[in-house]
Amino acid sequence: MTTTSARCASLAFLAALSAAIGIPSHAEAQDKWPSRRVTLVVPFLAGSVTDAMGRLIADQLKDVLGQPFIVENRGGAGGILGAGVVWKAAPDGYTLLMGGNTTHSAAKALYKNVPYDPIKDFTPIARIGRYPSVLATNPQQPFKNVTEFVAYAKANPGKLTCGHGNATGHITCETVKNKLSLDIVRLPYSSNPPGLTDLISNNIQLMVPDFLGGIPQIQAGKIVPLAAVMRERSPMLPETPTFHETFIKDFEVAPWTSLIGPAGLPADIVKQLSDATGKILKDPEIVKKIHTMGTELWYQPTAEFTEFVKADIAVWHAHAKIAGIEPQ
Repeated sequence: MTTTSARCASLAFLAALSAAIGIPSHAEAQDKWPSRRVTLVVPFLAGSVTDAMGRLIADQLKDVLGQPFIVENRGGAGGILGAGVVWKAAPDGYTLLMGGNTTHSAAKALYKNVPYDPIKDFTPIARIGRYPSVLATNPQQPFKNVTEFVAYAKANPGKLTCGHGNATGHITCETVKNKLSLDIVRLPYSSNPPGLTDLISNNIQLMVPDFLGGIPQIQAGKIVPLAAVMRERSPMLPETPTFHETFIKDFEVAPWTSLIGPAGLPADIVKQLSDATGKILKDPEIVKKIHTMGTELWYQPTAEFTEFVKADIAVWHAHAKIAGIEPQ
């Protein structure tokens, strides 16, 4: 028998033996997902609301699917860097994105050089929630409500700086400037936490924090809420008016977060992830934790979420147009 024939015979024997005693073949092992740890890329820094939500979901997915889900923070470029990691990843279910409006709906409205197509280069899996936000200031500033802020900004052109760490803040700062004819300097951050730190230190005068970071600082008296970026007042800030009811009618920004994979993710993996996420979000304790993060549950399974992403791009491009934003 030749060497090649002997090798083939040995492989055939091992395959038959494995089948007889119940050991899965290499192909069968590859088909079983997940068989090892999964990386969940968060495209913002630690301490952001997306990071907090990503860690909560990753921990729960580990329990439901039986393998570790590890959060990897890849902040920068408005979430584009982190999304790019997943865009380039193999479509095997082992690299996923905690994506949202910043990485998908708003990306091309705000940036010229987005290397990926938000629709063609990704697989929507499940929408999870949305993040209310509020325009806030430092208590050392002479204005304590939105009316006083607008009057002060008009009387002091160029003296106020508005910081933001995501698309919601970017759109809000520019919409307020454009619609109210205010001369305010916009200052971008890689994520919300460093911007909020500068607001607390009075290094900037305005900031658009999400509720996870903003509410505790409001309660501690370290920042002052001016106007919520939503149509209706939030139960978490019942005394704070919205822009809609004060100076900018119909102005509402609805940032969201979700699970997203690279293009070509197999349908069976997508279904497992979507079903697992839906199961997690039915747990009353998890819902309670989400609400304590200042986040609203906003779940959609794969089919509905896919259609939502396509439609929401037009919504954020309209926001950018109203704000007078040209992609940079």
